[in-house]
Amino acid sequence: MKDLFKTIIKDFHTNFIPAVKKRNLSVPINSNKIVTIIGGRRTGKTYYLYQLINQILDYTEITNIVYINFEDERLNISDKELQLIIDAYYELYPDNKSELYFFFDEIQYFKNWERFVRRIYDSISKKIFITGSSSKLLSKEIATSLRGRSITYELFPLTFNEYLQFRNIDSSDIYSTRNKAKIRRAFNEYLFNGGYPEVVNFDKELRLRTLQSYFDVMIYRDIIERYEIRNVLALKYFIKKSISNVANYLSINKLYNELKSAGIKISKDSIYDFINYVNDCYLLFLINIYSESIHIQNTNDKKIYCVDNGIVSSISYAASENIGRLLENIIYLSLRVDGYYIYYFRDKRECDFVVIKEGKIKDAIQVTKELNSNNREREIEGLIDALEYFGLKKGTIITLNQSDELVVNGKHIKIVPAWQWLLKKNNE
Repeated sequence: MKDLFKTIIKDFHTNFIPAVKKRNLSVPINSNKIVTIIGGRRTGKTYYLYQLINQILDYTEITNIVYINFEDERLNISDKELQLIIDAYYELYPDNKSELYFFFDEIQYFKNWERFVRRIYDSISKKIFITGSSSKLLSKEIATSLRGRSITYELFPLTFNEYLQFRNIDSSDIYSTRNKAKIRRAFNEYLFNGGYPEVVNFDKELRLRTLQSYFDVMIYRDIIERYEIRNVLALKYFIKKSISNVANYLSINKLYNELKSAGIKISKDSIYDFINYVNDCYLLFLINIYSESIHIQNTNDKKIYCVDNGIVSSISYAASENIGRLLENIIYLSLRVDGYYIYYFRDKRECDFVVIKEGKIKDAIQVTKELNSNNREREIEGLIDALEYFGLKKGTIITLNQSDELVVNGKHIKIVPAWQWLLKKNNE
């Protein structure tokens, strides 16, 4: 096995490191912390490591970098054999006195991996970068053995700004007629196709097949195999039902009764377990109603969102036809990437999102395909309710194409197209 590690290490040092499209995620290179990057499958974690490695190569030699992808099918080893990585490296480079950079990709598959990483951190190098597709497994170990030594970042599918970069469209020019038309056309594609990096330039059939394969792997490998699920029928029903209701309410009681009516035996506790599993593997996410009471948060219905609109479109025809829900899902993901804590608000009426950062309510946001005579009063009053409750002076209504500014009850409301709002960080 040591010889295999020698081969893996040496191959990495002699093969060409691919140039990659840069992601907007920014992590420190020399923080003296274990940098942990967590995200779902195929979101680009491996290529993000390549991005970091290319940065590091500006001031160190390739032989000072150890990169191991633990999804390599040749690595049929136990956690006790992880030390062979170090032994293999120093047998290859016995005279190397330089500080090493360690990159461990998808490390969560090995039991007690955190002890191995901590030992490297304490005795060899503080330049360690790890990735994983399981938020729960990684966070558990980080909270114990790696406490105080690690900083964690999340990587999601491409933001709209990154999507434009991958399509070689200038995201900074939102005013010229020609480029603005390119951006709007690209947004309409992004809305349905999502932002998984690999499929950005695929044709429709290949994209759908690829996204469905991602979905299958997440279900079978990341949930069924990892958690040894026996009630597979109930799990699949729960996941597909959730995706078909993206950006809508998820009622545990209603879902439980539906499963019972369909003759599928399951307990409510198992449904709560399913919720944890899909969140853990970055497939589906739930948000609570805003309340200072944990009991109220836990007993009210959740709203559910999916990691990528492409997954929604490839799995649920009904959901993919609902532009309003796809729009709301994109806005949720953008807020999540920005690091906000996200809730929905409901008093007399509902507001889709209230967002918190650094312990303060930062914004209230309503999302709708369009404001029209049927929904205008409801959408505006729902936003006003939230603004008044939180003492905010202004809020936002995000639409597909409309722009406007209103003052209602002394509150300033900005109505903005989604594509423009998504690019706000780059063009303000």
